[in-house]
Amino acid sequence: MPNYAGLPERPANPGSLDMPYLEAWSPRILSILRIITALLFMEHGLMKLFHFPGPQPGVPEPLPTLLLVAAGIELIGGGLVALGLFTRAAAFICSGQMAVAYFMAHAPQGFYPALNMGEAAVLYCFVFFYLVFAGPGPWSLDALMRRRR
Repeated sequence: MPNYAGLPERPANPGSLDMPYLEAWSPRILSILRIITALLFMEHGLMKLFHFPGPQPGVPEPLPTLLLVAAGIELIGGGLVALGLFTRAAAFICSGQMAVAYFMAHAPQGFYPALNMGEAAVLYCFVFFYLVFAGPGPWSLDALMRRRR
């Protein structure tokens, strides 16, 4: 039976650990990872600035300048990454912000991220850092602009 999705056929041995048919999905999954990560990141900026979907716990009111800048990066940088527009530059800035957040707010509370509540900051930092090198994937405005040239 022909494969209309353009994906490799499944191997004859379904129990095989070699799964080349999954590799064809890698670029699309990269786009999904980028979009979901960026939307969750934006939520932190929305919570700081607009208390949506609720206020961010532990954040002082009014916001100090450092947290206003962080919220701006979370909203604007997260939006750019979600759209896949200027992805590498925006992801680099977002990654840096999360590294700074981790070392300023979480690391002084203890060494282990699971105990100092810094797991999210570490994950965001490294997912965004990965996007700097991997790019936005095919479902992005960056890819659309490349195709139009």
